[in-house]
Amino acid sequence: MPIKFGTDGWRAVISDEFTFANVRLVAQAIANYIHNHKQDGKKLIVGYDPRFLADKFAEEVIKVMESNSISCLLPERDTPTPVIAFSVKDLGASGAVMLTASHNPPEYCGIKFIPDYAGPANAEITKEIEKYLLNPEVQYGISSGRKASMERFDPRERYFKNILNIVDSSVIKKASLKVLYDPMFGSGRGYVDVLLERLGANAQEIHSYRDTLFGGRLPEPVEENLAELIAKVKKEKFQLGLATDGDADRFGVVGEDGKFYTANEIIPMLALYLIEEKGYSGSLVRSVATTHALDKVAALHKIKLHETPVGFKHIAEIMMREPVILGGEESGGISIRGHIPEKDGILADLLVAEMVARKKKPLAQIKAELEKKIGKFQGLRVNMHINEEKKAGIISKLKNAAPKELAGKKVTDVTLIDGIKLVLEDGSWALLRPSGTEPLLRVYFEAGSGQGLADMEKAVRRLIGE
Repeated sequence: MPIKFGTDGWRAVISDEFTFANVRLVAQAIANYIHNHKQDGKKLIVGYDPRFLADKFAEEVIKVMESNSISCLLPERDTPTPVIAFSVKDLGASGAVMLTASHNPPEYCGIKFIPDYAGPANAEITKEIEKYLLNPEVQYGISSGRKASMERFDPRERYFKNILNIVDSSVIKKASLKVLYDPMFGSGRGYVDVLLERLGANAQEIHSYRDTLFGGRLPEPVEENLAELIAKVKKEKFQLGLATDGDADRFGVVGEDGKFYTANEIIPMLALYLIEEKGYSGSLVRSVATTHALDKVAALHKIKLHETPVGFKHIAEIMMREPVILGGEESGGISIRGHIPEKDGILADLLVAEMVARKKKPLAQIKAELEKKIGKFQGLRVNMHINEEKKAGIISKLKNAAPKELAGKKVTDVTLIDGIKLVLEDGSWALLRPSGTEPLLRVYFEAGSGQGLADMEKAVRRLIGE
């Protein structure tokens, strides 16, 4: 099966497709890209998350790079993806190769290439790398005659310095927050908790050691995977529960009452906070699957709102060409102006802590105040199991003849930038996106009430004949 890069790199099951031989092929293709763009005189960073064999795969990448006269920097331990991305910018590296499968199950590993602009590789770059993969024997082991080297480095303190220049340290210091952090056995260990401790918070950590099986759970910071964090926050009266995924580029948040807050709830709260409390200016960016509450925040402050296809690389492209207050996606990724164009769960957690500290209010109250300004909103995501042939037929049919109404409401807008999105007259919407790797139709809904969500789900199921 050919190696294909998805929305954020190539991922596969370890020892099935994700083998040392295939890792060498991908590494050589990246080396070809570096040579072709005359970046081989700079060092390349090679990072890895805590997955089984990820450190060994990283060492294999370095061997390939050395055969191509490309010197490498390797961190002392498994490291968050946003920290590796920051280090590319900080050290002026040619880019980074990150061995990670992010929030995927523990049997997976992956490779993502982070170019010199410190964000996700765009489609043009990944297409070039895939082109080399089709002809791996061409330009294999290019040597410029320059002797390559490998050095160890520790990026944590320089990353900490950058984060502390972004968040308002004095506000957090005054609040004496009690925070519980769950890195989910991932690379975020010793990041969010240590930063908060340095800012005077009472920060405690659970699941704070490397476990290649992530405690037997998916390392994704969603409600069903954070039961222990939720229970402990309630029982021991923490003001906040914070989490990051396997490589710490996604975030999860629990309020003092034990309620889990989705990214779709946190993103508009943070956007409003950055605008009204910190005076940020610029535009807002979200993926097509992300809450329209962000649109309402933009409208409230007469700010431009960009909608992109799913995948942070699309958000990153806009962040690199204009001032963006916040770019976010419903899967739990954000970045803000003044930071790297890459999602960062550590930064997100620190901003939530700062927001709670400055406002001196629990998240439930902060959300209620947001809804007073923009109205209520609720979201739902459903995976509908549909075979490949039927899935393609459904999307094609809907794109050619979108319905005029859904759940008794008029369809006022149809968006086709990624799947098909139906926006209704009352502002509620449904997005149907076919999975590129599984026999699934991913359907996203947003409405002003639970009944509105239920009505739309029933209507979509009727529409696709499920």
